[in-house]
Amino acid sequence: MNMHIKGLWAAGLLLLGSTTAQAVTLPGPVVSAQWLSQHQQEVNIVDVRSDPASFSKAPAFTTDKGTKTLATLGGHIPGALLLDFGKTRVARTIDGREIKAMLPDQQTFQALMRGIGVKAGKPTVIVPEGASGADLDMAARVYWSMKVYGDDHLALLEGGTTGWLQQGLAFDTAPAAAGEGDWTATAPRTKYIATSQDVAKAIGGGVQIVDARPMPFYVGLTKKPDVGQAGHIKGAVNLPPELRTASTGGAEHYLSPAQYQAIFKHLDIKASKPSITYCNTGHLASGAWFVLSEVMKNPNTRLYDGSMLEWTAEQRPVVGLP
Repeated sequence: MNMHIKGLWAAGLLLLGSTTAQAVTLPGPVVSAQWLSQHQQEVNIVDVRSDPASFSKAPAFTTDKGTKTLATLGGHIPGALLLDFGKTRVARTIDGREIKAMLPDQQTFQALMRGIGVKAGKPTVIVPEGASGADLDMAARVYWSMKVYGDDHLALLEGGTTGWLQQGLAFDTAPAAAGEGDWTATAPRTKYIATSQDVAKAIGGGVQIVDARPMPFYVGLTKKPDVGQAGHIKGAVNLPPELRTASTGGAEHYLSPAQYQAIFKHLDIKASKPSITYCNTGHLASGAWFVLSEVMKNPNTRLYDGSMLEWTAEQRPVVGLP
């Protein structure tokens, strides 16, 4: 074979291989059950559970006047990879203090994702349980973590497993298998992460601080036991969980950009302003980060991983009730 032709042939095969590896393009940061059902073999499906045992249990349905309704979540999308949410956050020592529920280091997070079977060269659809806004926040936390470690080919499933089952789509109850993934984490991209110093600098500056907790936590009526002081960071605006998602038939979903804009006007939140989100431990803050960064397309949005747990451990100022 002519060497020139042989070289072109080899280059063509390489191009074909790379095109095949990324053949499917995610339509956005949120995909529908219908879209996923048509592309199941082309993506990693990462099922995030707070109760991993439900992954292999049959769902329970009730029927009333011919209408079938999901009563108890169980089962999973065929081919889904099980991710125990409890393993996605670890205690880390920062300035001599142990802070719980933090992002794992690069090698630990990579090992976790490989261990469940996440493959390189495929987009990843992250699937929440879907029955509550907190479920969506767990999936958003995994999305943020993967993005910090270099992955931009990500989406969340609208309505999660709950919505999938309610639509009568096929499900499986096979136990999760040990994975052999090759997904690779890059060095952390700090443009998505805020430190205590970043937050302190943002107070009174040009960066919007967004408290993602329910209103009673924001105003200081209550607090988590591990958080040192009730209240919020000075200058923070509140984007509570109940205004970030809505329920349709028992499955939670995100709102449209126009709906968020309307809500933001009431909350004095600027969708395009550089922002830092926080909560108690970085869980709820992930949902607010996802709304601002991914749905509203604000690239200058960071998440304060340590949140109020770290802020109050450092004895930084908090605004609360007298």
